[in-house]
Amino acid sequence: MSDIYESAANSLGLFNSPCLTKVELRVACKGISDRDALSKPDPCVVIKMQSHGQWLEVDRTEVIRSCLNPTFSKVFTLDFYFEEVQRLRYELYDISSSHNGMREVDCLGAMECTLGQIISQRKFTKALLKQGNTVGKSSIMITAEELTGNNDYVELSFSARKLDDKDFFSKSDPFLEIYRVNDDNTQQLVHRTETVMNNLNPVWKTFKTSLNSLCSGDHERILKCTVWDWDSNGKHDFIGEFQATFKEMRSAMDGRQVQWECINPKYKVKKKNYKNSGIVILNQCKHYFDCCLPFQVAIDFTASNGDPRNSCSLHYIHPYQPNEYLKALVAVGEICQDYDSDKMFPAFGFGARIPPDFKSIPSNSSRSTFLNFAGIQGVVEAYQNCLPKIQLYGPTNIAPIIQKVANFASEEMHTKEAMQYFILLILTDGVITDMADTREAIVHASHLPMSVIIVGVGSADFTDMEMLDGDDGILRSPKGEPVLRDIVQFVPFRNFKHASPAALAKSVLAEVPNQVVDYYNSKGIKPKCPTCEACIGVLYTCTDLKI
Repeated sequence: MSDIYESAANSLGLFNSPCLTKVELRVACKGISDRDALSKPDPCVVIKMQSHGQWLEVDRTEVIRSCLNPTFSKVFTLDFYFEEVQRLRYELYDISSSHNGMREVDCLGAMECTLGQIISQRKFTKALLKQGNTVGKSSIMITAEELTGNNDYVELSFSARKLDDKDFFSKSDPFLEIYRVNDDNTQQLVHRTETVMNNLNPVWKTFKTSLNSLCSGDHERILKCTVWDWDSNGKHDFIGEFQATFKEMRSAMDGRQVQWECINPKYKVKKKNYKNSGIVILNQCKHYFDCCLPFQVAIDFTASNGDPRNSCSLHYIHPYQPNEYLKALVAVGEICQDYDSDKMFPAFGFGARIPPDFKSIPSNSSRSTFLNFAGIQGVVEAYQNCLPKIQLYGPTNIAPIIQKVANFASEEMHTKEAMQYFILLILTDGVITDMADTREAIVHASHLPMSVIIVGVGSADFTDMEMLDGDDGILRSPKGEPVLRDIVQFVPFRNFKHASPAALAKSVLAEVPNQVVDYYNSKGIKPKCPTCEACIGVLYTCTDLKI
């Protein structure tokens, strides 16, 4: 959904019920009346949505100069609500090159329908009505395509060199069109670049398009790319064409250029020494996708924390003042839950003895079973409820927990989308007893989409924890294998005992964004994330995923 549409919809309260699906709409017109004998119209279509009896402009297409049968490259993304009647109005205008405003005399026709009608027919064609509701010769076709749940988009930057010169008194004015070849061999316009005037070595502007629009999510789908020499009369001269796939384009993600020969089939047959009509170059390809950060938490229930019934215990539940475990859990969890799609948080307790029939936060030294809780508040309630029913014991083994989350991350890495990056928060009061196994587990996990955050609670010696962090050197397994990348962040809570929760959260999460980006960059893809204002009091601008 475009920013204009989203802002308008939200401000007018158009949608109050859950969205059924998102759809992409494309627009084409045929048989536009040529009102001016000296020139053809410069068409543009405006889409409006009805609300409270009024038509609100949602968005508009680009302007195509001198064209009677335009196919617009602009794609409209709308939310579809099955139980609502969403009335749309399409207005066709002739935009003079001398102004960009919409005047009533410029309107060439209009059409009204519902979004449901378009979706049910997939390709919806209807005559445009002139003023007075008289039927004209021109028509409009709306093509609808449901988004498949893949919200990825790509950013592409093309240029060309040594294109054929099609003009006698100047150089060609090239523009590039990219078409998706569908399963039925029909072609769907994906993007049309701007025209670069008088230039055989054009550099076109970088553009973004959804992966669904580009290739229907199929990285090996054929894309037909055509280069034209723009003419003011609308009769553009064909320069050449080539075929590509998104799989080929992805080679440009690591900074390398990808190039194709631009071929004119007629020249290839007629000209004996013909090589090509120029070279088209993909200078940059960035793949962005929605990145979800599933959040899991593990809490230390070993005896060194002290009896929870004693006010000196680190687990003591004060009626008015949260203990250090709760402070750390809430401070970090409140930030992470914004990036967890289902808001269900697996939680695990380690080091305790529990009754066989008790199920809250599962815990013992040999079992790594997670239970899901709704939101951070659900984890907090489970933590408070289980304390009177368990016996704090030992040992402090965290390797099984890291291995458990690593199994989740390994499964995700082998899925087609691979859009989840796992965050494990471990809250512990002291020295761990399975250091060798923990080092081995971290080295293994460094190859997977996950990060480990350790918050040290209490006043114990956390030297070993700082070694796991790797800030002072590269962490290695007992066999000497180094971590592939730094995935551990350790913070002692005592350094923030008198600071705000915001300061703790900021320090704990400081390395996570770069860890996420480093992982996906190594895989040749970039996570997509909007600019977000975290609850830690600082605005982080998300470049890739800088929370």
